[in-house]
Amino acid sequence: MIDLALFDELSAWQPTDADIDRALTGSRLEDVAALLRAEHRIEDIARRAQQETIRRFGRTMHMFAPLYLSNECVSACTYCGFQVWNRDIVRKTLTPAQVATETRYLKHLGFRHVLLVAGEHPKHVSADYIAACIEAAAAEIADVSVEVQVWDEPTYARFVDGGCDGLVVYQECYDPRRYPEFHLKGPKKHYDWRFDAPDRAARAGMRRIGLGTLLGLNDNWRWEVLALVAHARYGLKTWWRSDLTVALPRLEPAAGFEQPPQVVTDAQFVLAICALRLALPDVGIVLSTREPARLRDGLAHLGVTHMSAGSRTEPGGYSDPGGAEEQFKISDERTPADVRASLEASGFDPIWKDASPVFRRATSGNRF
Repeated sequence: MIDLALFDELSAWQPTDADIDRALTGSRLEDVAALLRAEHRIEDIARRAQQETIRRFGRTMHMFAPLYLSNECVSACTYCGFQVWNRDIVRKTLTPAQVATETRYLKHLGFRHVLLVAGEHPKHVSADYIAACIEAAAAEIADVSVEVQVWDEPTYARFVDGGCDGLVVYQECYDPRRYPEFHLKGPKKHYDWRFDAPDRAARAGMRRIGLGTLLGLNDNWRWEVLALVAHARYGLKTWWRSDLTVALPRLEPAAGFEQPPQVVTDAQFVLAICALRLALPDVGIVLSTREPARLRDGLAHLGVTHMSAGSRTEPGGYSDPGGAEEQFKISDERTPADVRASLEASGFDPIWKDASPVFRRATSGNRF
């Protein structure tokens, strides 16, 4: 799946215009590599991506909100505001009752899908704690996912039984030669254990799996996109009972990491999103508030199918903001209502909920 020599070769390849023409209707990994070098053909590629998105998904946009549980963390990830070596930041962990309050606040704003996010800490963010937070959120809202420390299969099964619909686990850097540069200490240091987490979650019955890589760590960003495509294609064959989404978040300023490197330009980022759509036509593409409003509005037309809005990246950031350190700075500060209005003005139908509770009951106990 992660073929170092192949990705090295393809990420350095300089395709001809004939190669790019073939790539517009092709499905090989070589075609993805060709598209990622075709900035001078971005209009052609964007047009094809838009057509493919409308054909597969119509003009819909699934809305969600991240809900941060805790910024306590024992991992040292060089790019994250929660990292253990940030000694001076204000740490906070919500109680399950506070999670319910935050969830009700988001429900009042219109959301019916929340993504529970937390740092990695064996005491403050244990499996028992996450299970309790899932139950608290699921009692208030229809669709709950988690983006937390990775766990074993029985723990994921416990989360599913408690009301968890989806798992988001971004590898952050797919190149195992570069991964140790950014993950110095803690549970996230273990590349293979993290990489295999979606397999464990899918076997445990998780209804939705989200993959991604953090653009800005590996300066060879094309390598990372190719690896993400390969991982997603593996997932489509292996986790066939789970829906799949992918994402390409870009680095944003955070405590201790104020000036992230500009590895990917806006034009290259647009190209990467379009290449994902053509390479993975049936897979959802997620876009967070890391990106500025104008760029998000444009990408809504070119392949994105899932979007957050009004996000806060610190625990308690919705109902009691300002009480803890945030994970990173957001760029799109519009309210959920403003994002909804912008989408509707562009002809999109924002989707705030689905039939997950019914689906969950119908497939209860359905393990791989």
